[in-house]
Amino acid sequence: MAISPRARPYLLITAVALLVAGLLVVRLPDGSDTARETPEAPAPASTPAVVGQRGGAGAGDPYYPEDGNTGYDVAGYDVSIGYDPATGHLDGVARVTARATADLVSFNLDLRGLEVSSVEVGGEGAGFAREGEQELVITPAAPLASGSEFTAVVAYSGEPQSLQDPVLGTNGWQRSQSGGAFAAGEPHSATTWYPANDTPRDKASFALSARVPDGWAAVSIGLERGSTSEGGWTTFRWEHPEPVATYLTTVAVDRWEFERGALPDGTPVVNAYAPGAEAARAHGQELPSVLAFLADRFGPYPFDAAGGIYLSDRIGFSLETQTRPIYAAWADLETVVHENAHQWFGDAVTIRSWADICLNECFASYSTWLWAESLGADLDADYRAEVEKWRGSTGYWSRKLYDMGRGNEFRGVYDKGQLAVHALRARIGDEAFDRALKTWISEHLDANASWPEFEAHVQRVSGQDLSAFFQAWFRGDAIPADEHLWPGGLRG
Repeated sequence: MAISPRARPYLLITAVALLVAGLLVVRLPDGSDTARETPEAPAPASTPAVVGQRGGAGAGDPYYPEDGNTGYDVAGYDVSIGYDPATGHLDGVARVTARATADLVSFNLDLRGLEVSSVEVGGEGAGFAREGEQELVITPAAPLASGSEFTAVVAYSGEPQSLQDPVLGTNGWQRSQSGGAFAAGEPHSATTWYPANDTPRDKASFALSARVPDGWAAVSIGLERGSTSEGGWTTFRWEHPEPVATYLTTVAVDRWEFERGALPDGTPVVNAYAPGAEAARAHGQELPSVLAFLADRFGPYPFDAAGGIYLSDRIGFSLETQTRPIYAAWADLETVVHENAHQWFGDAVTIRSWADICLNECFASYSTWLWAESLGADLDADYRAEVEKWRGSTGYWSRKLYDMGRGNEFRGVYDKGQLAVHALRARIGDEAFDRALKTWISEHLDANASWPEFEAHVQRVSGQDLSAFFQAWFRGDAIPADEHLWPGGLRG
């Protein structure tokens, strides 16, 4: 994620079942009406009692304890939506394929605001209830055995609502000034428009069929699989087989102008430009050069599709939605570098907890320094200038880069994070630094990892004890002592 320049000064200073039996009429994404019987809650168990447990609400992140759920592991999402920009109404059917990791009598998905009309598990009607702001509690007709694979099908509808973040502003589903809509946000976005296990710890494949009125188009992540038109509506299909965290998925509806091409290795590139975003074409056309540069620094591009979604809205951030970042109207080429560096740091290798966010943002931010260096910048001189500029600022140095506390995730990682990573590079040397970054990606590809794991990795690759250095720069809340502030030849 890259923050709007107007937001940066603030960042510098300173989220069993109750059922109704009966017949419901559900509007499906294909436009048809179908009558579905709302399942009744299972009768109370007689002896012997049902063996199993209720899946947990919350995946264990201390910053966002209600996010995600336990008891299962998602393999893939296949989401079908119909969206009418004129009314703002969305109909959806989400197929969630998963494997039970415990014997379950019920499990949860996360969904905000939208009304659920029916749920099936394994082809049979399931009980369901809403708890709190986001929990959808699902009770299958029969308990799920640990290790078994199952598919939950959730039909839902309503007008998606956005979320408000005190730092980043509006997140999740947003209406665009052109009349369309898009979904983007961190740490929350996906559950404003489809039910999911909303934690970065449970990455899964993602596919989307989006049906919109003719004249509108829908873009998402992954591979473009074509479109079909019928009755004044067009359905667009996108598929991304590689694992993705839910907050890195998206859909964007607008009167897009598409620009298609390919990387030198044949990887397809799809850029989508909203009305009023024509000037961004110059940035989109630089993407092959940007990805080639980043691949040289971090290893092969990790996905089978690339591109960008260029808004004409001046939202407060751009976001590294996987394979196809979303860019605010203010985004420049440096933002394109930043968001695509996230395809390695954040997307291919994803944080385990939000305390680990420096793994995403510190390295994506430093990638813009590396880009500038390739164009002739003297990074050592830039480092010295920044240190002197902020030497007397307690507020600048007090922002921790690891385990900074909820609400502080994005306060220091964009500027202090750049200095810390450059100091690390000077401390261990260019050869070890390059090798540490590339092997970090290759060893954790498609998985999750934590900041403590990264510290151990760098120490192993470099053969150096860096515990005091990491404490001073990443875990500490004061200006590092001179031995860590001026490693290698940085003092000049």
